[in-house]
Amino acid sequence: MSPRCRSCQPVPQELRAAAGLLERRWTMATIYACSSGASRFNEFRQSLPGVSPTTLSERLEQLEAAGIVERRLVAGRPPHAEYALTSRGERLALAVAGLLEH
Repeated sequence: MSPRCRSCQPVPQELRAAAGLLERRWTMATIYACSSGASRFNEFRQSLPGVSPTTLSERLEQLEAAGIVERRLVAGRPPHAEYALTSRGERLALAVAGLLEH
């Protein structure tokens, strides 16, 4: 332990995992888009010009697995999926939006 950092604690695994997810390209932008009203795949594509469908699909799956968004199947013609932030995702979205403030 360094004499200058006597109370330093190891970074928790949960924080390292969250940082790993957030550092992936398009992740924070996808969270922001969801908090701004995007819920269907094509709405995310419109909100995120330049993201490939494959990358967007991967980010949405990763965010769902991390408990940041939830995916709901909606009956209709045709049936489709919609995404919404979980309570955890809403807290994270506030932090992401806070990055915009100068």
